[in-house]
Amino acid sequence: MELKKLFRRSALILSLSIPVLFSSCDKDDDVQASNTITDIVVNGPSFSSLESAVVKANLQTTLSGTTPYTVFAPDDAAFTASGITSSVLNSLTPAQVTDILLYHTLPGRIDAANVPAGPNAKVITASGDSVFVTRNASGVFVNGIKVNTADVGADNGVVHVIGRVLNPPAGNIVETAVASGLDSLVKAVTRATTASGGDPTLAGTLGSAKLTVFAPTNAAFTQLLSALTLTDINQIPIATLLAVLRYHVVGDRVFSSDLANGNVNMLANGTTTINLSNGTGGGPTVTGNGNSGNRSNIIATNIVCRNGVVHLIDRVLLP
Repeated sequence: MELKKLFRRSALILSLSIPVLFSSCDKDDDVQASNTITDIVVNGPSFSSLESAVVKANLQTTLSGTTPYTVFAPDDAAFTASGITSSVLNSLTPAQVTDILLYHTLPGRIDAANVPAGPNAKVITASGDSVFVTRNASGVFVNGIKVNTADVGADNGVVHVIGRVLNPPAGNIVETAVASGLDSLVKAVTRATTASGGDPTLAGTLGSAKLTVFAPTNAAFTQLLSALTLTDINQIPIATLLAVLRYHVVGDRVFSSDLANGNVNMLANGTTTINLSNGTGGGPTVTGNGNSGNRSNIIATNIVCRNGVVHLIDRVLLP
């Protein structure tokens, strides 16, 4: 009899335990894996460079918290296209990488449909600097860079995948020219500003007004001097130098996404001609009225400055 009672008691305990065990399993099954911005970067197959940058900047916790963010995320191809290899990334300090990543980050969640139409609406980033966004029939753009994949939803915000790394502004247009090694352009601006008969306001205007500059490289100035059978920028007459420099300036912020085939009005009251596909490798060009049809390739675009944007060109534009 005692044995039967013990058997019944064991069976009762077992019958009561089984639902508890299954209930416990059900609760484990209900736990959802997190899908924060950090998770998207870590788990995305094309974000290895961005993941390395996030780790170096120690932003994993920030981008996996409850505070919502919008991140314009460069994929691996974007890092490559921007010339940021693993060795370049390794050469940067954590503070520098942090500045770059926070420049890609906006407080709050902003889906593509809610991006300001612009064009080039000013938005403050998590770094305190500004980016300029546009939403139109061609898509969403930030600093002239197109969003290739929009609205990758996260638990704490949204990710928009872009095709280039955004670089925070290094200074105004003049300071950016100096930092970029555009020595010939800087020399030309300095002479046109300080020489007798020059415009003493030119450098100040380039450093403060909202402008776009098609900036010739040093090689472009060397080519011009050779064509003029001169050896030094100081040999160019001041009036001519002023007219040429002003002919490289547009009186507004114009990113590559704003350019279209046709004429662009320059600060010198003349026009240049833009073609988006007739340059080297099918790239964009700009041609001056006095260049006899010789096109200038736009070889680098969307260099953001605190008061505008710079595009590098390989030939000096002539009015």
